[in-house]
Amino acid sequence: MNLEDDTKWLEWVAKQFESIAGEDKEINLEEFKAALKVKEASFTGRSFFAERFFALFDSDRSGTISLDELLEALKLLIHGSETDKLRFLFQVYDVDGSGAIDPDELRTVLKSCLKESCISLPEEKLDDLTMALFESADSDSSGCITFEELREELEHFPEVMENLTISAASWLKPPAVPRKSSPPRYLSQAYWHNNRSKLLFLGSYMCVNVLLFAQAALKHAGSGAWVRVAKGCGQCLNFNCTFVGVLMLRRCLTWLRATWVARVLPLDQNVVLHQLVGYMTAALAAIHTGAHLVNFMRMSQAQGSFRFWEFLLTTRPGIGWIYGTASITGLLLQLLVSLMLVCSSAFVRQSGHFEPDALPFHWQVFYWTHLSYIFIWTLLVIHGPNFWKWFVAPGFLFLSEKLLGAALSRFGALYIVEINLLPSKVTHLVIKRPPFFHYKPGDYVYLNIPAIAKYEWHPFTISSAPEQPGTLWLHVRSLGQWTNRLYEHFCQNRDLPDPRPECLDRRLGKKKGSQKGMQRYLAASPDLDDIVATNEDEMVEVLSCVPLGRPGWETGSISMSSGQEGVDAQSRGNQCYLDGPYGTPTRRIFTSEHAVLIGAGIGITPFASILQSIMCRYRMRKQASDRQSYAWGDSLKNEDMKLQKVDFIWINRDQTSFEWFVSLLTQLEISQADEDPGDRFLEMHLYMTSALSRNDMKAIGLQMALDLLAKKEKRDSITGLKTRTQPGRPDWNKLFQKLAEENKGKVHVFFCGSPALAKVIKAQCEQFNFRFFKEHF
Repeated sequence: MNLEDDTKWLEWVAKQFESIAGEDKEINLEEFKAALKVKEASFTGRSFFAERFFALFDSDRSGTISLDELLEALKLLIHGSETDKLRFLFQVYDVDGSGAIDPDELRTVLKSCLKESCISLPEEKLDDLTMALFESADSDSSGCITFEELREELEHFPEVMENLTISAASWLKPPAVPRKSSPPRYLSQAYWHNNRSKLLFLGSYMCVNVLLFAQAALKHAGSGAWVRVAKGCGQCLNFNCTFVGVLMLRRCLTWLRATWVARVLPLDQNVVLHQLVGYMTAALAAIHTGAHLVNFMRMSQAQGSFRFWEFLLTTRPGIGWIYGTASITGLLLQLLVSLMLVCSSAFVRQSGHFEPDALPFHWQVFYWTHLSYIFIWTLLVIHGPNFWKWFVAPGFLFLSEKLLGAALSRFGALYIVEINLLPSKVTHLVIKRPPFFHYKPGDYVYLNIPAIAKYEWHPFTISSAPEQPGTLWLHVRSLGQWTNRLYEHFCQNRDLPDPRPECLDRRLGKKKGSQKGMQRYLAASPDLDDIVATNEDEMVEVLSCVPLGRPGWETGSISMSSGQEGVDAQSRGNQCYLDGPYGTPTRRIFTSEHAVLIGAGIGITPFASILQSIMCRYRMRKQASDRQSYAWGDSLKNEDMKLQKVDFIWINRDQTSFEWFVSLLTQLEISQADEDPGDRFLEMHLYMTSALSRNDMKAIGLQMALDLLAKKEKRDSITGLKTRTQPGRPDWNKLFQKLAEENKGKVHVFFCGSPALAKVIKAQCEQFNFRFFKEHF
């Protein structure tokens, strides 16, 4: 912080102090934590560091601290020398005030760090962390760490020293200061460059509407102004009411992704554009209806004319090309369009009342009102004399897609042959793969399980590689009622452990007497031929593995592990239907030069498929190669795959989420074991947001211990991978700067996760001139 920020910060601390201090102008420990918004440890209801800080601030040992005592200590931390700050850190660790840190004190501090970071490790691992840091710092082997020894140890971690200097007291962060106003990013050159295809498309779309409006208005130039407005809007509606359906032709769009059209049109934005055209349609319909109402009012005032209600509600005036029904069908169309708009608008769906995965009744409200497009198109054919001309070609494509999808999805039911229940209530489904089911890495399907909900279809990304024969994988996280019912459906009548999130508390197995660890993996299929781990691997453990099939499952005979009898009942319970596959922006990955894959939480699923596919292609080409020296980079530079570098970034909130795909990541690391670490084709970056970040003073000792133990064991203590798990959130500016400096070709960033994080990453991509692609269902 600069001097101005420091001053404001100290003023904020004083204000917080005065607002809670009593008449004696002093506060106790509980008031101290409340005033300064200190985070409590969820496990014990206590904060070790808050208590230590309070004890150090209480210079007169009175059991309370005054404002002067608090400000004096904070000024020392902010403006004091490096030695002063290190001395404070040493005093935090020196619990008994003896002037030296013994192993028990260090263990207590590290244990508190682990709890506040929501990291669960076994006692043996905590002992290993303690001894790793203690042995490294205790240079004279005296059995305790002195201040000078701690200083020397910190010098081995320059990034830690930097954090200590910058944020020695960042645990007392004030409310965020509003950023200075800056020009909207939509006006920046980078935004226009990176969104040129979408902006060109939107410009062309608006031009088409303007031209159609002008053409219809000029055609009726002799009529009144309101007639021209109504006719212009009506012509635009002919176009928009068909185009809104074209944007949801998923099979056609999937096919177009493989052509040059994908480089010109924003096919990845089809859902967003569908919503935009829907709002445009609703606005045009309202103006069109309003203009005709004004016309009817003016016409009803003429002598000898029909009355207003007759124009509006009867066929007597003969308005319309089919029995004068234009007015009646127009009112019905306005009602249906308004109803569809309300039930599918963002503010209603985000409120949770109409979410597809919320209550069944509400889902059906959204679903069935959206199906009113059938009646809307039918009424439009009756209402407008020219609509059918616009509708013939798109309507044929739309009908063909629906019929083809219904035929393919209902042609022979598929069966779920294995279920694995993973931490954080994630259900891993292994489904029999149809004979002619071909897909690309990252594609998604719509899943229907009649036993859960007969008419509900939900989109899920395929998490297995296309090269995997026989089965395909889906990972479903329980976030709503349908997904929760799916998880509970396979929990019934089975003796399962508590499905609540658990933590990695054991390590990967080691040979010859070293402690056996653990990496719970999602599950595995024997069809993968050692590409991923199987349930029989020593290193793998799942919360629950429920095999539903046996060698005869190809004929439809499902064997339930719970001992149920009757093939028909079993088949119905594990029967499912798939609609798809459908393409996503990730299809561009293999034609990119430098691909950056960013997954947040369960957003890893499309990238799991892609990473497995990369591994499969690498192994197949390695076997086919006659060269003695074979590198990842050489294997992937060909016509099908232009990749020179892949950076995989996975951001998780807690420790258990890494267990979903940790075995896959382990196999990826093993495949690159012989590669030069500085020139690896695939580089992984793992982040755990619940862990205390490196710029938090409370995390310094823990991060040093984790680094030392990882260097010693060649393995990360949190996940068991060789890749070190970074605490906190990524520094996107620093990370993207590093990617830009690697010069591995044009950088394409692919993201799957929350919309809020997508906005942040997209803004960073615009600054570095990276192409950004996001999953849209």
